[in-house]
Amino acid sequence: MSTVLRMSSLFVRTLRDDPADAEVPSHRLLVRAGYIRRNAPGIYTWLPLGLRVLRRIDAVIREEMDAIGSQELLFPCLLPRDPYEATGRWTEYGDGIFRLQDRKGADYLLGPTHEEMFTLVVKDLYSSYKDLPLSIYQIQTKYRDEARPRAGLLRGREFTMKDAYTFDIDDAGLEASYQRFRDAYIRIFDRLGFDYVIVKALSGAMGGSRSEEFLARAAVGEDTYVRCTKCDYAANVEAVELRTPAPIAYDDVPAAHAEETPDTPTIDTLVDLLNQKYPRDDRPWTASDTLKNVVYSVRYPDGTTEALALGVPGDREIDHKRLEGHLGEGAVFEPFSEDDFAARPALAKGYIGPGSLGEKKPAGVRFLLDPRVSEGTRWVTGADVAGSHVLDLVVGRDFTADGTIEAAEVRDGDPCPNCGEGVLESARGIEMGHIFQLGRKYADALGLQVLDENGKLVTVTMGSYGIGPSRAVAAIAEGTIDELGLCWPRNVAPADVHLVATGKDDAVFAAADRIATELAADGVTVLYDDRPKVSPGVKFKDAEMIGVPTIVVVGRNLAEGTIEVRDRRTGDREDVPVDEVVNRLVGVVRA
Repeated sequence: MSTVLRMSSLFVRTLRDDPADAEVPSHRLLVRAGYIRRNAPGIYTWLPLGLRVLRRIDAVIREEMDAIGSQELLFPCLLPRDPYEATGRWTEYGDGIFRLQDRKGADYLLGPTHEEMFTLVVKDLYSSYKDLPLSIYQIQTKYRDEARPRAGLLRGREFTMKDAYTFDIDDAGLEASYQRFRDAYIRIFDRLGFDYVIVKALSGAMGGSRSEEFLARAAVGEDTYVRCTKCDYAANVEAVELRTPAPIAYDDVPAAHAEETPDTPTIDTLVDLLNQKYPRDDRPWTASDTLKNVVYSVRYPDGTTEALALGVPGDREIDHKRLEGHLGEGAVFEPFSEDDFAARPALAKGYIGPGSLGEKKPAGVRFLLDPRVSEGTRWVTGADVAGSHVLDLVVGRDFTADGTIEAAEVRDGDPCPNCGEGVLESARGIEMGHIFQLGRKYADALGLQVLDENGKLVTVTMGSYGIGPSRAVAAIAEGTIDELGLCWPRNVAPADVHLVATGKDDAVFAAADRIATELAADGVTVLYDDRPKVSPGVKFKDAEMIGVPTIVVVGRNLAEGTIEVRDRRTGDREDVPVDEVVNRLVGVVRA
């Protein structure tokens, strides 16, 4: 026996107007159709319809996790400080977590993620290689103090996550566990109806080696990824790694020479002047011939600060998301201010060059180069004197840096770093899943060891696998919304059939009641609009906006012995004889 949800008593109110704070279609329609309600920025109440969608997504995830032998447990949301202190993440998270104290002054946090808890529970209960491999998971509420919660469920401060962890005796075991979860994730997202792509990603604060994201394609997505036009390479832009160019011979390059370049504080003004006063013989100067050095003030979660200069080709901008990914979670950075420049007189604003940069140079600024600025390449860059630039400055001959960093923007048309033949094309997506080969970072920090077959203590190696069920609600909505409203895939919809009784005729409501009861008896979940004083037009609009995949209308056609059955996704309509409609609907739902 399934459920009949009667709209006359269901805790739901549909809205005609968009919520004032709605930024994306899924947020707008989930509120208007009565799925969620906002409590505070990034914090939402799940109303009955929304909770049914969320629970159906949870069920798909549970089925696939259980199918690969992963076992479910549940940790608390309120967690002690000590384990996170041991791994360094109490500090690394910076302002990104909610911290609180109990009445005795002990420190706690609301769990942003549970690596430490999983590691410690295994350490507490297991001690031998015979206990491994192990896979455990939970579906739990998480909390992160997002600086800019936005887009409804897509970036909230409270959200649900399925986080799973594997524990293996060696790296070969980790590789097998990782592939098993990767395959399970493909099955999950296929079942949820996502149009998704799997991309290489950074591990970030999670640590570890191999890392991939499952991104639902969506124009409103916060993640930008690139794909190659020739090979199967795909990566989040933060994880794109350029091929390091081979060194270039520079024996015939003239010695570096400083030239007067007054009133050229920008790349465009510099290029114009170079082509006027110092023209090249082979071609005009372009922005890509110049080296732009941008200086940032960086504050890390542990309270330390540094001045950091990035050298990139002048035709590229710094991608702050890429920079953030390499600096680590919780790092805060901003371009040098006037006060910062005043404190370092060796830096000539607008004319900064390698002569002042580097931890051992006059300005004492750590200097990192884009990989394109490679050995043997020659550049025009600041001469560390106002109104002057250096030409024919060669990397390796005339200057070196403290290292390299992948922080420059990635652009459509850039060469593929994998095959070198195709070019990159960008698109946007919503991060729905992220899998990591964590390795031994957390096991080392928390002392998770077991005895191997020789009786020797070895450190366990771990994998981490996350999915955001609450975000999935919004992502599925984004991918299926049409001009009428929400349009759920059947396996996540809040009901199987939306039954609408129209008009005031008692016979209509009696027939609809009977259909609802018989469908429920056959295991079909029915959302039944039995509101007696609501017009047919309002009921139809609500049914279209709520988005159940099959809409059944009992109305004027009843006198002719038929019921209208609509496919919400295709718009197809069919008049079905009254005595056949239940069997027809059961067949549609179970197809």
